[in-house]
Amino acid sequence: MQIAIALYERFTVLDAIGPYQTLVNLPGAETVLVAEQAGPVRDDNGSLALVADQSFAEVQRPDIVVVPGGPGQSDQMENEALLGWLRTVDATTTWTTSVCTGSLALAAAGLLKGRRATSHWLALAELDRLGVESTGERVVFDGKYVTAAGVSAGIDMGLTLAGRIAGDEHAQTVQLLAEYDPQPPYDAGSPEKAPAHLVAKFREGSRFAQ
Repeated sequence: MQIAIALYERFTVLDAIGPYQTLVNLPGAETVLVAEQAGPVRDDNGSLALVADQSFAEVQRPDIVVVPGGPGQSDQMENEALLGWLRTVDATTTWTTSVCTGSLALAAAGLLKGRRATSHWLALAELDRLGVESTGERVVFDGKYVTAAGVSAGIDMGLTLAGRIAGDEHAQTVQLLAEYDPQPPYDAGSPEKAPAHLVAKFREGSRFAQ
């Protein structure tokens, strides 16, 4: 089983690392970071790089694909290097997944047309504009397509997918050893719960605002 996590400049680190941490120990799995070209790929802050061991051209039949989101996703919406690769490998994947605005790249590749999917809360309307039925759910399964909401939801997506593939006990073991037991210091993790002025601030400043 090969798991391919796609990288591009200005991706959000936790979008990639959350699924990596929860899926990397699936029985028989090989996890590879891939990008348009092999080598270091900088995150959205420019201060951290992950190393893509292989290029898209070298990875042609992964079983699982993970597409992270991040500010750099907007530069990928017409990048055939990524979108063409997604269409090619999707023909044979068992699972095609995304975290945060990574679902917009899947939609731009034509893979989510008419399907249910989720994304970062600021990007849900953009999903609709791309012909996808957006939902604010944290993790959405529609056939083999699995999408996660913003950033931290990639951990939940990875755990849920691990359970589907290797069974509940495996996923529970991963969760236990990661001590993933969220008890956040603030109850502001969704637009329904966060202070209204913060939600308004980010809606007004969003690149998805019309």
